[in-house]
Amino acid sequence: MADRESLAGVLAGVPMEHPLTAVIHAAGVLDDGVVTALTPERVDTVMRPKVDGARLLDELTRGADLAAFVLFSSAAGVLGTAGQGNYAAANAFLDALAGARRAEGLAATSMAWGLWTSESSMTAHLDDTDLARLSRSGLAPMSAAQGLALFDAALAADRATVVPARFDLPALRNRAAQDNLPAVFTSLVRVPARRAVAPSAEEASSWVARMAALEETDRESALLDLVGTQISLVLGHGDAASVEPSRAFRDMGFDSLTGLELRQRLQSATGLRLPSTLVFDYPTLTALVGYLAEQIDGTATGPATPVLLATITDDDPIVIVGMACRMPDGIESPQELWQAVVDGVDATSDFPADRGWDLASLYDPDPTHLGTSYSRRGGFLTGAGDFDADFFGISPREAAAMDPQQRLLLETSWEALERAGIDPTSLRGSRTGVFAGLMYHDYGSWLPEATEGIEGLMITGNSGGVASGRISYLLGLEGPAMTVDTACSSSLVALHLAAQALRNGECSLALAGGVTVMSTPTTFVEFSRQRAMSPDGRCKAFSDDADGAGWAEGVGLLVVERLSDAERHGHPVLAVVRGSAVNQDGGSNGLTAPNGPSQQRVIRDALASARLSAADVDVVEAHGTGTALGDPIEAQALLATYGQHRPEDRPLWLGSVKSNLGHTQAAAGVAGVIKMVQAMRHGVLPRTLHAEVPSHHVDWTAGQVRLLTDNRPWVEDGRPRRAGVSSFGIGGTNAHVILEAPPVGEEPADAVAGGGVVPWVVSARSAAALADQAGHLLAQVTDDAGLAPRDVAWSLAGRAVLEHRAVVVGAEGGELAAKLEELAAGRPASGVVSGRAGSGGVVLVFPGQGSQWVGMARELLEFSPVFAERMGECAAALEPYTDGWSLLEVVREGGEEVLRRVDVVQPVLFAVMCRWLRCGGRWGCGRLRWWGIRRGDCCGVCCGWSVAGGCGAGGGVAQSGDCAAGGAGRDGVGAGSAGAGHRPAHGRSAGGRGERS
Repeated sequence: MADRESLAGVLAGVPMEHPLTAVIHAAGVLDDGVVTALTPERVDTVMRPKVDGARLLDELTRGADLAAFVLFSSAAGVLGTAGQGNYAAANAFLDALAGARRAEGLAATSMAWGLWTSESSMTAHLDDTDLARLSRSGLAPMSAAQGLALFDAALAADRATVVPARFDLPALRNRAAQDNLPAVFTSLVRVPARRAVAPSAEEASSWVARMAALEETDRESALLDLVGTQISLVLGHGDAASVEPSRAFRDMGFDSLTGLELRQRLQSATGLRLPSTLVFDYPTLTALVGYLAEQIDGTATGPATPVLLATITDDDPIVIVGMACRMPDGIESPQELWQAVVDGVDATSDFPADRGWDLASLYDPDPTHLGTSYSRRGGFLTGAGDFDADFFGISPREAAAMDPQQRLLLETSWEALERAGIDPTSLRGSRTGVFAGLMYHDYGSWLPEATEGIEGLMITGNSGGVASGRISYLLGLEGPAMTVDTACSSSLVALHLAAQALRNGECSLALAGGVTVMSTPTTFVEFSRQRAMSPDGRCKAFSDDADGAGWAEGVGLLVVERLSDAERHGHPVLAVVRGSAVNQDGGSNGLTAPNGPSQQRVIRDALASARLSAADVDVVEAHGTGTALGDPIEAQALLATYGQHRPEDRPLWLGSVKSNLGHTQAAAGVAGVIKMVQAMRHGVLPRTLHAEVPSHHVDWTAGQVRLLTDNRPWVEDGRPRRAGVSSFGIGGTNAHVILEAPPVGEEPADAVAGGGVVPWVVSARSAAALADQAGHLLAQVTDDAGLAPRDVAWSLAGRAVLEHRAVVVGAEGGELAAKLEELAAGRPASGVVSGRAGSGGVVLVFPGQGSQWVGMARELLEFSPVFAERMGECAAALEPYTDGWSLLEVVREGGEEVLRRVDVVQPVLFAVMCRWLRCGGRWGCGRLRWWGIRRGDCCGVCCGWSVAGGCGAGGGVAQSGDCAAGGAGRDGVGAGSAGAGHRPAHGRSAGGRGERS
C-alpha cells in the first residue's frame, strides 16, 4: 500500500467496464510504547501503512469519480490512548486528510474506530487488565453487528471525521464525579456541580446503568412508568396510565410549586441532577421521558452543536405536497374549489346574518353616506365562527377570545398536513416552519363587552404574531413561525419566505398560506367612501364592466418541502414552486396606487429565480381585482413581460379566481395557487367570469395575452405545464410565484396484490365526532365510486390516530360502506370494532384455530423480507415435528383441504402469529401485549417465553397437540405482554390463564 509503483499498478488494473467508485483504506500496524521509548524506526513502522498508504491513495485516485473514500482511523487519535503516541499521530493524519479532501469538494470519511469485541491481529495482545483499563476509561467493546451498523451510520453522517465507538457512559460519569474526565468528553456527559443536596455519583450511575442495560423499548416503557407514576402522585391521579403523554403539564394543572415537587421526586428516584425549570423546559410526559433518555445516553448535556444550513441548489426544488382551504359558498377543500371554478360558480352572497352586524342600517346606495356601504354582497365563509376547541385542547373561554382567523388557521393546517399524508402529531419537535398571511385585527373590537374570564386572553387571541405561533405551539413545531401582513399579497409573500427558509435549511417542512375573516363590516364602509367597491360584490377582472372590488373571505394553506424530502417520505408532489419574487412599488403615484413598472420587475425577478423565459409560462393567475385603475395597470405589465416574443398560437392565457370568489384579500394568493395546481393536474384552463368583453382601457394588441373567457384544454407541448400567480398588496408589496407541474416518474408498483380483507381506520376526539367522521368518509366513498378500498385504507392509515377509534373491516367497497353507515348511526355491526384507546400500547390478539383462511400470510410472506426470514427459521425448526408437509408450502400453496387437518393448521397458526410478534419490534410496534383465546393461548404462552430467541417450534407443536387433545387451556383465555426481543421477567399461569410482563 505504501509502494507507489505497486499501488499505481493495482489501480491501473481496474477494468473500464467496472470503474473504481469507492476506496476503503483499512491498513494498520501497532508498535506500542511510551513516547520516551519510541525511535524513528518504530514511528515509521506505524506511520508507513497508515500515512504513506493513505497519501498515495489520495494522490492516485484524484481522477476517479469516487462516491466514497473511507479511511479506517482510530479513536486513539481523537481521545488519546496511553502507550500509543505513534499510532495516535498516524490516525490523526488520516482525520486531517479527510478534512482536507472535503475542503476540496472530494469524497472522504475518516472513521476513528473504537474497540471491537472480536479479536484481530491488532488487539490479540490485549489481556483482561488492558480491557478493564479501557472500560474504566469509558471505551467499551462493540460487537460486529454494532460495528457494521456504525459503519453504515458513519457513511450517512456526511462528516469528515466520525468516531464509531461504544462508550461506557456510567464509567465516564464516574470519572466526571471524581473530577477525572478528559476535556474531550465534557460535551458527552454532564460534569456534576457540587451542591449540598446533590445526589451522589453512585446513585446516578447505578440508576443510569440499570436503564442503559435495558432494550430501547423496555427502557422507554420503564421511563414512562417512572415519570407517569411521579406525575400521578404529584397531581393525585389514580396511576401512571391516567397521564396523557402529549398533554402539556400546564394543562394537567402543574404550577411552579408542583413542578418543583415533580423535579425533586424524579431527582430522588434517578439520582440525576435535574434543572428546576424541568416542567417548563420539557412540558409533556413524552418530552420529559425523551430528556431522561438523553441523560442515560449522555447526549444532551454538552453545548448545542450548530446546525449546518443547506445551500441553495437548483437540483432540489421546493414542491407543494399538501393543500387545504375553505372558501365562500361552503367550499371546504381544494377539490371543491376546483369544481366551483370549472363549473363557473359565482360564490358571492348577501351579507351574513350571523356576525352581529347591523344589517338594517349598514346598507345605503348613496356612496357619500357616512358609516354605510353601498354594496351588500361579498364572498363569505359559511360558519366562520364554528370551531372544535376540544379537538385542540383549548378551553371554551380561550376559544371565545381567539380571532376566528386563528381558529381557521389551526383547523386548516391540520387538514393540509393530513392531505399530504403526514400525521400532524408526528411533527412534534421537528424543524417545521409556519408562514401565515393575515391582515385583519378587528376581532377585539368588542373588548369592552368581554367578561373578566376572557379579557386576559384577548392579548393572544387577537395577536397577529400568535396566529402562526399557536400552530407551532399546539403541534410542537420548532421551525421558524411568522405572521406576514403585506395586505392582499400576504399569502404569496408567506409562500416566498417559506421557500427561502427551506432552501436555506432553516426548516425541513413548512406550512404557508393566508387567512381572511371580516369580523366587522369596516372594510366595506371604508372602500365605499373611496368609491372602490363593486356594487354587486363581484370582481369583474379585466372586464369592460369592471366597477370595483368585491370583498371576500377565505383560508388556504400549502405544505411545502424539498423534492428530495418529499420523495424520501413518499409525500404526493402536487406542483413545483419553480421561482418567486417580492418587491415594492416605492415612490409610486399614491400610497395605494399600483405601479406597472414595479409589477414588471417582480415578474422578471421571479422568472430569473426560476431560470425561465417569459415564453416558458402558459398562464397567469392574475391579481385581477376588477377595478378600473388596477386591472389596466396589471394587464399592461403582463403584456410588457409575458406578452412579448410569443407566437400567435401560444398566447399567455389570463384569468383570476376572484371572479368566482371575490377578493379573499390575505388568502387571495394562495387561492390562486390552489386553483393553478388543480388546473395543471386536470389539464384544464378554467374561464374567468364576467369578462366576455375585455376592458377597453387595455391595449390588448400590445402583446400576446388573451383572457380565458371559456374553459380550455391545457395542451402539453413536450415541456411541463407552468403558471404564474400574482398578488399585489395595497401598501405596495408585490409578489409573483411561478408554478410548474411535478416531474413525471414511474408509477410505483403495487406492494400488495388487490383483493382480500382491508381495514378502514377512523379516529376522533370524541364518540360523537367519531360517528361524524364515519359519516364524512361514507359520503366521500359514495360520491366517488371509483375509489379502491385498499387506496382508502392506505390513506386513512396515514392520518393521526386519536383517542376514539373504530376499524371497519371488509373485502369490497359496498360491504365497507354498509358497515360505515352503521358506525355513523351508532349501531353495532359485524366487522366494526370501536372504542376508546388507553395508553397501554399495542395489543396482539392470538385467536387460535378457526381464524385461518386460505391464503393467510401469503402476501405478507412476499411483501415483508423480515417476516419471510422469520418464517424460514420457523419452517426449519418445525421440520423434525411435521409428517411430510412444509410450513412455507402450506402458506404459499395450501388449500381448504390441508387447512382442515388439525396437525397442520395449529402449527401453521402458531408460526404465523409468533413470527409476526418477532417482527413487531422491527415494524416499530415496540412493547407488545398479547391476548390469547383458546388455541391462541398456547401461542401466546410460547411467544412470551421464546421471544428472546429461537423459534419455540417444538413447544408450539406440543402445545397445539395438548390443546387438540382437550388438555388444559382448551377453553382458556391468556393475557400478557413482552417487549420485542426481550425475555419476560416473570410469569404465572393457572387454569388456562397467564400473565407475562
